[in-house]
Amino acid sequence: MTDIAPARPAATILLLRDRPELEVLMVRRHHQIDFATGALVFPGGKAEPGDQDRAWADRCLGYAEVAEPERSLRISALREAFEESGVLLARDAKGGAWDVDPRAAAARQTVAKGERPFLDLVRELDLMLDLAAMTLFARWITPAMMPKRFDTYFFLATAPSDQLAKCDGWETVDAEWIAPAEALRLGEAGQRKIIFPTRLNLELLARSGRTAEEAIAAARRRDVVVVEPKVVARPDGPTLTIPPDAGYGAVEELLSAAM
Repeated sequence: MTDIAPARPAATILLLRDRPELEVLMVRRHHQIDFATGALVFPGGKAEPGDQDRAWADRCLGYAEVAEPERSLRISALREAFEESGVLLARDAKGGAWDVDPRAAAARQTVAKGERPFLDLVRELDLMLDLAAMTLFARWITPAMMPKRFDTYFFLATAPSDQLAKCDGWETVDAEWIAPAEALRLGEAGQRKIIFPTRLNLELLARSGRTAEEAIAAARRRDVVVVEPKVVARPDGPTLTIPPDAGYGAVEELLSAAM
């Protein structure tokens, strides 16, 4: 019997804005990255040990109100968003809006490469990560037959209006604000590569409301059901299915088409 690879904790964030229609920030993965190569995805990645540092208690709004493991995964999501897009969801030490500091952009690459702790940068800038502004949207676990697996938490948050998104050129080669329906259209037309979980979460986001506020309110009302796609035998071939009560509707898709 083949051993099942453990699912590593991971986090991603759907940063939203209204221009005037609802848009979400997406980045395109570098072709040399071994997971979701070239795909259009939400900023995110695997959790790092530093995301669990208890010292974050003094540098996060809403820290005590969120239980583990979600608390450290919110930090993971914000770190990944900063590394991949340059957007940092944070407030100043008094809880107010912070003036974007050029030191953040200058330190971005050293944080992304693990040469400097993210916590160290947040301390230098005297910031508070805004965990309270985040809402759990979904949780997906990679199917058991995959050699590399992740247990990924998806979060929603309204993006800071005064920060520009810019790809890092290392893990990501493009960053764009896009309406969920437009991203789906481009994927259907073959103009963007969009993997199975990203596509379903774009569909769910598109149904959640016309504005960021409506989408976040809908997520707060919905019970998040863990989605671990299963492969079942069908006459046309192996087929991916997900729990029918997860909020995505009835989903059955040929494995060959989904991968």
